[in-house]
Formats: sequence, C-alpha cells, structure tokens
Amino acid sequence: MMWFVFAFLTASFETLKDIVSKRTVADVSEYMVAWSWIFFALPFLLLVVVVQGIPPLGEGFWPVLALAGSINSISFTLYVKAIKHSDLSVTVPMIAFTPMFMLVTSPLILGERPGLLGSIGIVLIVVGSYVLNLKERNRGLLGPYRALLRERGPKIMLLVAFIWSVAGNLDKVGVNNSGPVFWILSVHSVTAGILTLVMLWHTRDYRDIVRNIRPFTMIGFCSAMAAISQMTAITMTLVPYVISVKRTSIVMSVLSGHIIFKEKGLVERLSGVAIMIAGILCITLLQ
Repeated sequence: MMWFVFAFLTASFETLKDIVSKRTVADVSEYMVAWSWIFFALPFLLLVVVVQGIPPLGEGFWPVLALAGSINSISFTLYVKAIKHSDLSVTVPMIAFTPMFMLVTSPLILGERPGLLGSIGIVLIVVGSYVLNLKERNRGLLGPYRALLRERGPKIMLLVAFIWSVAGNLDKVGVNNSGPVFWILSVHSVTAGILTLVMLWHTRDYRDIVRNIRPFTMIGFCSAMAAISQMTAITMTLVPYVISVKRTSIVMSVLSGHIIFKEKGLVERLSGVAIMIAGILCITLLQ
C-alpha cells in the first residue's frame, strides 16, 4: 500500500500549494505566483534527475515538449487567476471536469477510447457541479449552472480543466519518449522560461520577489513534491488508481476553504464534490 501513501502525499502537497498560492496572490500578481509554482520547483526536480540520470530521448520528445510547455504556461496562469477571484471550494472542484474532457481529447490524441462507465462518470460530474451551487436552485432549474458561469473563478477553472485534458495526453507521449521525472523537469523548464518573460512584463516592482521569497519557495517545494510523489506512486501501481487518490485534493481544498478562508456552503459543496469524485472513479478507476 505504499503507492497509496505517495498518492495521498500528492493530493496533500497539491492542496497546500493552493492554500499558500491563494494567500500570496492577495499581495502580488497571479503572473508572479504562477511563475513561482514552476521556477522554484526546478531545483528540487533537478536534484532528482541528477540522481536518476538522463534517460534516452525518443524522436517525439522535442515537439511535444514545446507544445506542452506552451499550454502549461497558459493553464498555470489561469489556475492562479481562478483561485484569486473566487473561493477555493467552488473553483478547485472544476478540475474534476478534466477526466470528462479527456473522454474527448484522448481518442483524438492517443486513440484511447473509454468504456461504458465513462458515460456514467460524465453524468455524475455534471450532477456534482450542479450540487455545488444548489442554493441557487430557487432561481430556476438551471440556476446552479448559471451561478457557476457568472463567477469568474469557476468559469476560468473550467477552461483550465479542458487545457489539462490536452496536456495530460501530451504528458503520456512525453514520458514514453523520456522518463517520468525528467519529463516533468523538462516541461517545467520550458514553462518557467515562458512564465519568466510574462512575469517580468507584468511586474512593476521586482522587490516583490524578494519580499515573498518564503511563500514562493514553499509553493515551488509543494509543486515539486506533488510531482515526484505522483511519479513514485505510478511506478508502484496503475496510473488510474493514483489519479483517483490524487483527486481527493478537491475535498481537501473545499475543507481548507471553509476552515482557513471562512468560505460558506460547506455541506452542499462537499456533497457536490463527493458526487464528482464518484464520476472520476467511474472514468479513471473502474474502466
């Protein structure tokens, strides 16, 4: 059961990263926080690669790396923007739509097609997202969905979920053409280069980097540890098992939003998340 320990650590580090990021983005721009996710993770990832060594690289490595690095720079920036503008407990659950979108993107990119349970998973995720804002039911049957789309954070995070459904497939191609940790380091390096330029363009006071060096380092550490824990877990068991446990970070984010940031609607949001996770299990674990 060591795989479960590492998978749970992945979820925990993801949640901790979100908490520190939401606190920090109140003082600096989302571009700087998104940059810190990647840039400050590089030393920790590099250390692992130095120990493991550089694997042989396949022919498809470089073009996929360029594409993955580009779209990740967009998705990370949008992610931080989403948690900046709305509650953690209503934005982070939108990531549950990633496996749903992958039912479309995976056949197109990898030729992988879902089984019957994938359709059930889609229904559960859609129903769960409805329950997240069930209090809006008095505004009509589609009130909860309209409420989600009115809020900037969930709307942006839904776009992130779609981008990650593409990036997840590119990751599989990249790992097959290199190695798990080396691929993460490579993608982070390209993404860090792009986000550094974006961050410098949008930053007026570069002293903010020095002032926030401690939270930035913590964010980078959590980002690296989440990635390393996940890669360690998938060497011990099937990838869907790991991803399913990783998605418990959604529950942790909802609880953190309530306890730390005093966000309301805990019961309905936990209920919605539980239904969405059941959908994820149907898509990723029970296929």
